[in-house]
Amino acid sequence: MARDSYNTKNREIIKNEIINISNGFSIKELKELLDSKKYKIGLTTIYRTMDLLENDGIVKKYFDENNIAHYKYVNDCSSERHFYLKCSKCERIYHIDCSCIDDLSSHILAMHKFSIDTRNIILTGICNDCKSFIKL
Repeated sequence: MARDSYNTKNREIIKNEIINISNGFSIKELKELLDSKKYKIGLTTIYRTMDLLENDGIVKKYFDENNIAHYKYVNDCSSERHFYLKCSKCERIYHIDCSCIDDLSSHILAMHKFSIDTRNIILTGICNDCKSFIKL
């Protein structure tokens, strides 16, 4: 079997597996999942595949408070005007497609002379589910 088709097969396996992960995951967690399903895919292939999937807009990469990279499968990011909300407690990521980002983008450009990439905005906070567990 040629090396290219081997990598393509492994990339397809990785892509199919991450589609079923409902929350964010690290490379370590993805490797453990693949190992548990008896896939023999090396870390280098996983890292390269995740880089390709990120570049293609299939996954979103973000960093936790310990600066560890996590990824989230993004199933609908065709819109230029969207952003993400990340809960700092449960680490869930919510994809938001809302025109309010247009106002923010316009403000930043007009007042601060900076053009933002609206496809890569992550706002952190506490989701409603986690908020109910926090005593104020």
